[in-house]
Amino acid sequence: MAEGERRLVFDTRGRRKHVVRVVYAILALLMGASLFLVVGPFSIGNLLGTSGTASGVKILNEQAERTEAKLRRDPSNEALLLSLTRTRIAASKSATEVNPETGAPVFTAEGQEELNRAAEAWSRYLKLTKEPNPSTALLMSGTYFSLAETSRSLEEASANVKKAAATQRIAAEAQPTINSLTNLAIYEYYSGNFAAGDKATKEAEGLAAAKSEAKEISKQMAEFRQRGKAFEKQKVEVAKQEGAQRKEALENPLGGLSGSTGGSLGE
Repeated sequence: MAEGERRLVFDTRGRRKHVVRVVYAILALLMGASLFLVVGPFSIGNLLGTSGTASGVKILNEQAERTEAKLRRDPSNEALLLSLTRTRIAASKSATEVNPETGAPVFTAEGQEELNRAAEAWSRYLKLTKEPNPSTALLMSGTYFSLAETSRSLEEASANVKKAAATQRIAAEAQPTINSLTNLAIYEYYSGNFAAGDKATKEAEGLAAAKSEAKEISKQMAEFRQRGKAFEKQKVEVAKQEGAQRKEALENPLGGLSGSTGGSLGE
């Protein structure tokens, strides 16, 4: 895969072509939210940063390797795991290219790998700590959502969105601002937790400096609530399509989900 190329949420070869349009709808919904998080009217999150350089990635990778060496000697060191998480996130930011049409950053294959490594370090950190660091949680919520964009299955995409919401909740509870709360609302809506999303939206509106700002927040979040509903609908549609395909595979083992066109043996 060429650098900068996004991986699709699903493999859509063979019989799975029947869910192509649904898959692209899901991907578009995720990417639409991601773009808003980067350039939206509230500068929400500022999660992905700007395109970096190969030398920057190399320096950060060397720093991460030194931290990992220390962790091998002291695997329960929370500070080291936090440092590793942040370094991996920084490396992922450096390994991006700017989409000339939207101005949004696009992860290269190397950047994608750094996202996965950041998630692994954060997961190890959460198993040790009783009080997660809210600043790093803010960074990790965006990381999980970026992983959702490029997930290779519905289950993986949904799981990453839920992790984004759970991690953003840590940040918003510790530092409730318009940015952190609107981020939380978006992630909750995409997770299907609409009551929680509405709650975060109301809290964000309450922090607005003027009625006009509160009205704009309400308008933007209402749009994302609708997108969250659409996301849920698309997930149900994919589940139905895949269920039908699994049933067909059981009834016709020669076809299945392996990419066969289902032609007869005599063709």
